[in-house]
Amino acid sequence: MAKLTDPEIENCYQNALRNWRYEGYIVYKKDALAWMVNNLEADLFDQFSRLLYEFVVIEGGEIDQVVEQRFNWIDQWSHHYDLRPIIDGRKFYVETRLSYKNPGDPDDPIIYVVNVKPA
Repeated sequence: MAKLTDPEIENCYQNALRNWRYEGYIVYKKDALAWMVNNLEADLFDQFSRLLYEFVVIEGGEIDQVVEQRFNWIDQWSHHYDLRPIIDGRKFYVETRLSYKNPGDPDDPIIYVVNVKPA
């Protein structure tokens, strides 16, 4: 794991998180969504995007940039981004992908949450 140090990518990641209130900026893919529905209380499930925003943007939580090596992902994504927030006393592993075309547009980036589980 390597801490994210690229200012462009970090800015885009934070911009997507800043839009947590609006649909389409933090997108939960089926595996992550299924785990969350089956394992989180309703209020925590409803607030998860806000809590990720708080962890990274407000608290300065670390984002790990990981070179993608899995065969089924490597053609589409060069990296994925891992978060390890502590929420209600529980540590989570949150695997994400970041998509953006225009780093200067704060409404362009999208975070795809592809995996959530206890860390």
